[in-house]
Amino acid sequence: MAQGWKSENVSKSLPEVHASIPVPETGSFYKRLLAFAGPGLMVAVGYMDPGNWATDIAGGSRYGYTLLSVILISSLFAMLLQHLSLKLGIATGRDLAQACRDHFSRPVAIALWVLCEIAIAACDLAEVIGSALALNLLFGIPLTVGVCITALDVLLLLYLQHKGFRWLESIVAALIFVILLCFAYELVLARPDISALLGGLVPQKEVVTNPGMLYIAIGILGATVMPHNLYLHSSIVQTRNFSRTDSGRRNAIRFATIDSTVSLFMAFFINAAILILSAAAFHNSGHHQVADITDAHRLLDPLLGATLASILFAVALLASGQNSTLTGTLAGQIVMEGFLNIRLKPWLRRLITRLIAIVPALIVTILYGEHGTSELLVFSQVILSIQLSFAVVPLVMFTSDKFKMGAFVNPRWLTVLSWLVAGLIIVLNVVLLIGTI
Repeated sequence: MAQGWKSENVSKSLPEVHASIPVPETGSFYKRLLAFAGPGLMVAVGYMDPGNWATDIAGGSRYGYTLLSVILISSLFAMLLQHLSLKLGIATGRDLAQACRDHFSRPVAIALWVLCEIAIAACDLAEVIGSALALNLLFGIPLTVGVCITALDVLLLLYLQHKGFRWLESIVAALIFVILLCFAYELVLARPDISALLGGLVPQKEVVTNPGMLYIAIGILGATVMPHNLYLHSSIVQTRNFSRTDSGRRNAIRFATIDSTVSLFMAFFINAAILILSAAAFHNSGHHQVADITDAHRLLDPLLGATLASILFAVALLASGQNSTLTGTLAGQIVMEGFLNIRLKPWLRRLITRLIAIVPALIVTILYGEHGTSELLVFSQVILSIQLSFAVVPLVMFTSDKFKMGAFVNPRWLTVLSWLVAGLIIVLNVVLLIGTI
């Protein structure tokens, strides 16, 4: 299988936790599936971060349930691309960043690394501002102080990873459960129109013809399919100590795909819930311009008639922000190590990747404060969407290459479907760029 690569892969992805979680080779289906459960949830976190909240709130308040179809299509794209990502990691023993470093010339690899760091900074901008907003809404902590507090999660990540990767996955799963409970309660209060909701799942041509709707739709695509998640997933699936034979890899791909797909269905529910809540509470009451998380928080209580609504909204936002910064920091480490082959001490490595994201967030928060953060959140997702092509194209290239993937190369139908998805993402981004200019 190594014949398609220029060099032997001697460095392991996330070496401190590589193959650290045992996987039973025998036993019931569910017992083996449970051993692989975890990476999917960590990836799903990126699909429900505060950047998604901003685009979903804006989409729901302005256009009702119409953009639900965009969330559904984006989630299906995500399931396909994350399957390719985990397959690359399991079949080749390389994460996507390591594969890019091997395949492309050094200038191209450096360019891809820079673009990926910009995407991580844009993503972290959304996560940090989201967490800071949640702290402000719950406890009245100023935004700049909130940003500094969220920077401390790097210490939590170091501590949890020292205890074992399963600890990190358990914290992430618990926070996702909190978000799910909060939104289940909010939806019961909002009482959405079920027939209009189901109609929103059917794509409408106005999504493409209406420039305002298209801008938010591409923002939702960028917020849903996260470029850094493709790097993250190809790495963290290798934390499982499965048999490195063709049979062992095939089983690992099967169980990891189930884990990923189920987790992304959960992320779809949360994203859809935010847009449905926004449509039911704001659009239907005439509040069409609610695109600000703070405004949404302020309006929920009087519109839904329950004082707990806004508190749970802020709690879910805090859980979402903290979850996303944990996985974003991990992705930063994978990207830096994979593209540059830099080996630093874990604390120093994470501090560097954290600062790359924290500094822009702090500057933006100081300059803009609370006013304008919603526009920045939506804009950050558009940046992510533009960068997405530069992660998707190499991923589809590698997984469609028989020399690189061996027996695990994509079948013809999957290759065609993957290139169609990649092409659609590129076309949408070109349309967005032309419209913005």
